Amino acid sequence: MSELRWHPYLEQWVITATHRQERTFLPPKEYCPLCPTRPGSMETEVPYPDYEIVVFENRFPSLQRSAPEPAVEATPLTPVMPAQGVCEVVLYTPQHEGEMADLSVEQIAKLVEVWTDRFEELSSYPFVEYVLIFENKGKEIGVTIPHPHGQIYAYPFLPPLIEREILSARKYYEQFGKCLVCAVMEQELQDGRRLITRNEHFVAFVPFFARFPYEVHVVPVRHVGTLPEMSTEEHWSLAEMLSVVTRTLRNLWEMSIPYIMLLHQSPAREVNSPSYHFHVEFYPFNRTRDKLKYLAGSEQAGTFINDTLAEETAASLRESLARLQK
Repeated sequence: MSELRWHPYLEQWVITATHRQERTFLPPKEYCPLCPTRPGSMETEVPYPDYEIVVFENRFPSLQRSAPEPAVEATPLTPVMPAQGVCEVVLYTPQHEGEMADLSVEQIAKLVEVWTDRFEELSSYPFVEYVLIFENKGKEIGVTIPHPHGQIYAYPFLPPLIEREILSARKYYEQFGKCLVCAVMEQELQDGRRLITRNEHFVAFVPFFARFPYEVHVVPVRHVGTLPEMSTEEHWSLAEMLSVVTRTLRNLWEMSIPYIMLLHQSPAREVNSPSYHFHVEFYPFNRTRDKLKYLAGSEQAGTFINDTLAEETAASLRESLARLQK
């Protein structure tokens, strides 16, 4: 059973998806459902002996194309709706062990093209309001299958934090006639202390307002709202930057760091927005080599506490990148 239940205190939808309790949990390598199907072995989600990148609909989706009717009746205080949407899984590589940092720039560029294709198609569905491309990496944040993969959720509403970000961007544009993300990026480039690196088309930095100790934002220099609005050269530069950022994070303490990666894009069917600016946000969950950043009391109340200074963590990431480049 899955449905949308309205949270009247926060004025946002909560997805209930009871069938997800049965989803696969940390299977051994020989039974990984995301590996290619090997001759003589169990059939996986990919019925082929090899692949480059695969996309398929999640077997345990939070949102469903043909969503069932809700299990309870709505009231004026507690509205309820079918959880209509799409949940897809994106397999980065047939290799069971590894992560994005292990992929070649060429492979990540293919991944960017796949993301672009899926964003375009899912955004065209009339019941979809927002397409969120993301990656959860590491068992520390609840990943149930370690095979390198990401996900795509096509929501019938705007996720609350994304909606707030969009509204803030519109407000800034109406007041100053300029994109908010452009203004932040220009300040970071001018200041320099939180800058990690840049290439021809993208900039990577720890934002002044970072909530996570090693939070990294990847922003295109040119104002664009979505992946389809970018050129082929910009897609390649994005792939290069994602490779650099993920390898820099891993090299920081010479260990794989759990993180969440989110692609922030304009809402479905909103093209060439003058106020909203595409960007990628990385939320690493380590605050030191052996300590995690837990989202505890204050964070659950909506206020993040960062135990570090963005200027110092950015310097550490620049040093990590410099070691990679030697």
